[in-house]
Amino acid sequence: MPYTEIRGNSIRVKWWNGQYRLDTDGRPTRRKVYESASGPEDGVPFASEDEAYNFGLDRESDVRNGRHIKRSDGKMLMADLCPAWLGLQDLAYDSIRAYRTAINAKILPHWKARAVGDITVPEYDAWAKQIRATCAPSYAKNILMVFSLIMDYAVSCGMRKTSPVVKIRRRGKYVPRKRERKTDLDLAVVHRLALNANELWGYTGYVFFLTIAFTGMRRAEIFGLRREYSSPTWPASDPRIDPDEEARYKADMLRYGTGEGRMPALRVEYQHKYIDGVPTLAMPKYGSRRTIVLPPFLAQMHEALLKSHDCEWTFPSVTGGPLLYAEWAGRYYGPIARGTEGRGGRFPLPAVPAVPEWLVPDGRGGVKPKRMHLLRHGHKEWLDEAGAARVAVEARMGHELPGIEGVYSHVTAVMEQRIMEVLQERWETFTAGLGTQWSPPSPIRLP
Repeated sequence: MPYTEIRGNSIRVKWWNGQYRLDTDGRPTRRKVYESASGPEDGVPFASEDEAYNFGLDRESDVRNGRHIKRSDGKMLMADLCPAWLGLQDLAYDSIRAYRTAINAKILPHWKARAVGDITVPEYDAWAKQIRATCAPSYAKNILMVFSLIMDYAVSCGMRKTSPVVKIRRRGKYVPRKRERKTDLDLAVVHRLALNANELWGYTGYVFFLTIAFTGMRRAEIFGLRREYSSPTWPASDPRIDPDEEARYKADMLRYGTGEGRMPALRVEYQHKYIDGVPTLAMPKYGSRRTIVLPPFLAQMHEALLKSHDCEWTFPSVTGGPLLYAEWAGRYYGPIARGTEGRGGRFPLPAVPAVPEWLVPDGRGGVKPKRMHLLRHGHKEWLDEAGAARVAVEARMGHELPGIEGVYSHVTAVMEQRIMEVLQERWETFTAGLGTQWSPPSPIRLP
């Protein structure tokens, strides 16, 4: 039973927390461990001995029913819990980086001095409202998600009874989700980007932009595309470093390549990016290693490109090194999209026109290029327009179909052949209107 005691002008109650003290050998003794409180909340004293006694009864009821949380557990500071929780996460590097940013930028500055068990629902609601009002919607959503995960972990570890993040769906006015307004991807825009890239970067740049638009590869994936995974040498040139993939290697040799009845293709095996400041060949996003068949015109361009240099990367920078090291926005993509007429700066660049359809106002009286990632979006739109099989389109994009559809679906050679045909047809239809001026000079003669 709990007992109360008067200490000066305050009333304190003590109760047994269900544990016994340990001797020097770590064995339990018959001496009970008590906890105490001078009020129902920190800084709020008990109004009477009856209130204090009833508070102690409630605590002992929690002990008997397995709901009790030691006051010492709930006193762990957020400054200690947040880094400890982050260190236990086994996620992709980009996710860990996003979690760390949310913790260091928004969660710790506000909560680091608070005990885990002392955070209340009203305090969280006020902070969440401030986060939503001052941060971009996607950033605010990520911050609140990370905080919720930390609180759920605290509950599972016995530091709190419940999370202060109320997950009950509350009624309120419907706010439609804001989506990016996109326009149809015109192949003439892609070709203009490629021609500008040819002037500023060379034939590598020309093939680079056509490759993104006709394969849907992510930027980090095309940065990490190596010779041994490129058409026309792949799949014969595959290093075959994974013994568990032996069956796939054999199937690839029968289905892809340059022989009769085979389809030219490249293999997305890596993405090239910085991890903790170190250039790394990492697994593609979502582990989406995949094979992408190429329309014949693009396969011929890749063959010409690989014969024009001996770099380990399919798309080397102007200096011959990896594109990851390049000043991409300022030296490559920005001038290619905006044009260079009347442009000064430290890079002497040839004059190329801007791509009007690929520029948007920047809000400061100027323009900025659209996201290059929209070329990937446009690739999927092209395939959807042509009625390509959904499973083949999603696999090409590096996605997985959810549910039963994904379990029962399979990408067949006929599906891939159809994708090759619709992309080749789109290119031939476009170039037919350009006459003989459809392509810049190639390192080798193209059909």
